[in-house]
Amino acid sequence: MTGATIERPAVAVGAVVRRDDCLLMVRRGHGPAAGTWSIPGGHVEWGELCAEAVVREVREETGLAVVCGPLIGWAELVGEGHHHVLLDFEATAIDHSEPRAGSDASEASWVPLIEVCDRDLPDGLAEFLAEHRIIPTIV
Repeated sequence: MTGATIERPAVAVGAVVRRDDCLLMVRRGHGPAAGTWSIPGGHVEWGELCAEAVVREVREETGLAVVCGPLIGWAELVGEGHHHVLLDFEATAIDHSEPRAGSDASEASWVPLIEVCDRDLPDGLAEFLAEHRIIPTIV
């Protein structure tokens, strides 16, 4: 097939970072989820291990250094012009500085777990976090 483009899903990672009953969250600055609050994350670069992508994305979006832990779960995001396979990992912050927005984040903050669902979240995030017992059960 000369000149044909083969569309494939993109692999992305997310970091679930908890500290003192809070979850590290960022407000997306652009893209399809602009304005919503989510966990730090993004695309895995060519040749990059998923764990390396988690560490890089958290650093780029929040300025915090983390160590990547085990896989928590996965989700698929399919919409107009995109298909992402999202792998969410547990991560541990290894410094105690406050997060600061960077990269594609317009804000970064530690959000109390009981207040996560009060934020404007992308579709499916609250359910994912509740299903994996990151936040209290949602109703």
